[in-house]
Amino acid sequence: MATHLARAQEVLRTVFGYHEFRGNQAEIISTICEGGNALVLMPTGGGKSLCYQVPALLRPGVGVVVSPLIALMHDQVSALLQNGVQAARLNSSLSSREASAVWRALEGNALDLLYVAPERLLQPQFLEFLATRTISLFAIDEAHCVSQWGHDFRKEYLGLSILAEKFPAVPRIALTATADTLTKNEIVQQLRLQGARTFVSSFDRPNITYEVVLRKEGKAQILDYISLPERRGAAGIIYCMTRNQVEELTQWLQENGVSALAYHAGFTPEERRCAQDRFIKEEGLIMVATIAFGMGIDKPDVRFVIHLDLPKSMEAYYQETGRAGRDGLPSSALLLYGLKDVMMVKRLIDNSECDTNRKLIEQRKLNSLLAFCEAVTCRRQVLLRYFSEERTEPCGNCDICFSPPAQIDGTLMSQKVMSAILRTGQRFGAQHIVDVLRGVLNEKVQRLAHNRLPTFGVGKDISKVVWHSVIRQLIAADYIRVTNSEYAVLFLSNQCRDVLQGARRVMLREDLPAQGRVKKGRDKVVKTIRPVVSGETGDPESRELFARLKQLRMRLAKAQGLPPYMVFKDDTLLEMARVKPASLEKMLDISGVGAKKLEQYGEDFLGVILDGVR
Repeated sequence: MATHLARAQEVLRTVFGYHEFRGNQAEIISTICEGGNALVLMPTGGGKSLCYQVPALLRPGVGVVVSPLIALMHDQVSALLQNGVQAARLNSSLSSREASAVWRALEGNALDLLYVAPERLLQPQFLEFLATRTISLFAIDEAHCVSQWGHDFRKEYLGLSILAEKFPAVPRIALTATADTLTKNEIVQQLRLQGARTFVSSFDRPNITYEVVLRKEGKAQILDYISLPERRGAAGIIYCMTRNQVEELTQWLQENGVSALAYHAGFTPEERRCAQDRFIKEEGLIMVATIAFGMGIDKPDVRFVIHLDLPKSMEAYYQETGRAGRDGLPSSALLLYGLKDVMMVKRLIDNSECDTNRKLIEQRKLNSLLAFCEAVTCRRQVLLRYFSEERTEPCGNCDICFSPPAQIDGTLMSQKVMSAILRTGQRFGAQHIVDVLRGVLNEKVQRLAHNRLPTFGVGKDISKVVWHSVIRQLIAADYIRVTNSEYAVLFLSNQCRDVLQGARRVMLREDLPAQGRVKKGRDKVVKTIRPVVSGETGDPESRELFARLKQLRMRLAKAQGLPPYMVFKDDTLLEMARVKPASLEKMLDISGVGAKKLEQYGEDFLGVILDGVR
């Protein structure tokens, strides 16, 4: 193992420009180099790709990487080529001439890494061809796609179990950023990884600030959020549930002077490709998209991710927010949500064609997400606990840590809600129940004679915002359930009996109307985030140098048709601006500067640095 590790560290330094492995990267790489199999659970931005790229360079033959998206393959291959690694991809985006060149390189044993889609890999002719080659390893990226319990199941991944049969001597490594216990077990089963070593890194992304806010005026809340100094001019992603929302929000942001693009599955492939290309290659753009966008995005300098609607699950939320701050610099995640989101997701689950067991699991996932939204303790603790990781201390970097929500004894309020639902026959939605509680004498209430009920007006001193919060929290706690109907009728679960009889106490989060806007009560959040987007490096001289290094990076990237981060990432430029290396030799001490990039870009960047210190 010591020999493997020494060689791996040399590759890490000379090829990729990094000086030490993070977490359990070294142990994973040693396992693969020794011919073992591995399942790797590592957060986005944690360095998963190095876990197979380094051993592919150390073991004889070509490493075959199974990747689900063309864009992901393109970006990873381009980044490897920038580092001097002989890498290629085979997919439908290549012309016949380009594909022929890849085949020739394969036949001539000239490739270190080959990226393919699962459909291509599983073609009998392709498998037969691979059997004639020396394969260093098989890497199955985004391995959660093999699980029907995961958030992004892809049927074509199921056939990958054949690799264990046809290539028993070739090490296999499956990697994912998001997998609960059920998904992890299915990955092992479907990919025949029994006996493989499992490596679970911390799911914590300490550079991300988490915030959850009730949605009242979604567009205005988003504009408030992205207009704050640390986000102005930064790249970000805003996720919406529907295509119409995407287009309306994009237009509204553009009308308010924001550089925003739209992306959803209703666009043509060419329209989607162009939007994605712009987002990757330009700086400061905001992508407004459905969840059709993002899985193949390797852009490290996304500074924020916003959800206008409730995500599908905690896994989906974790993966989508994980697209922020992949470079390790301070970033943020904002989730706006409301009762309508809960009802919509519940209807989607109930109306799906899944079997009962699957629906129960989806309901459990939704309840976990609601518990995160309605949390009264550190959000990072709640998030990590979902992935079976305990954090003993609050993180100090989420909205709850900045401003802990008040808790109240909500037993009496809960009893009033439950009584109103029960006395109206468990046949109405949340809005009608709130009207009854608040004593709203509208046409519907009078027509149904609900103004004569004992519960009519018993909550008139409490705002509808608070009553909706109570109902939402009771749904999250499974005191109240929602029927499978167009109108999302509320009914009581068996747990309510003890509450109604006074045998069980209910503690609730106190949500006041003033908390509905993002801007209000955000002073502590703003003060804790370092505005790295503007080049905050500690002193005016370094900030100015960082800005000029970014300008040089953009010119070099445009000349090659590359995203700027493939020249150097922001954290590398920040270190250059802070350290100010005085020679090419000293530049090799900067994290992210390897031999190939030093040869290609070193003189240009050194010139800017030396000019700045004269």
